[in-house]
Amino acid sequence: MIENIFGFLESIGFTHPLHPAFTHLPMGMVMGAVVFRMASLVPKFRSLAKTGYYCVVLGLLGTFPTILTGLMDWQHRFAGQWEFLIILKMILAGAMIIVLSLIALKDDPDQPKVNNMTFLYFFTLLIAIGLGFSGGELVYG
Repeated sequence: MIENIFGFLESIGFTHPLHPAFTHLPMGMVMGAVVFRMASLVPKFRSLAKTGYYCVVLGLLGTFPTILTGLMDWQHRFAGQWEFLIILKMILAGAMIIVLSLIALKDDPDQPKVNNMTFLYFFTLLIAIGLGFSGGELVYG
């Protein structure tokens, strides 16, 4: 089925991998969430905590098509070959889903403060950096 999808795309002139286009949504939302969370710690900007929280929710929703297209590209371009960077990306993607889910379920954006949730926001940023770095190494060496 995956080869049929890529075959169709190639027949209409699209020969690029699918995954990179989808990575911008969760990565951008994670980065935005951290920025808005930090800004919300300034009393004048408390309301930005909700924006950061919504970034987390949208980022979480965006991880699923990103992971799906990553798996599709891996099967199509790397023939499903297991290597360290692929395994690392799978572990980090799972961690991203878990941490974003924890924030989405436990955070109270109406009461922003420096607490464990703030740590989790920063942790998602570290995960995103790890995902981006390992993806770049995988493709560009």
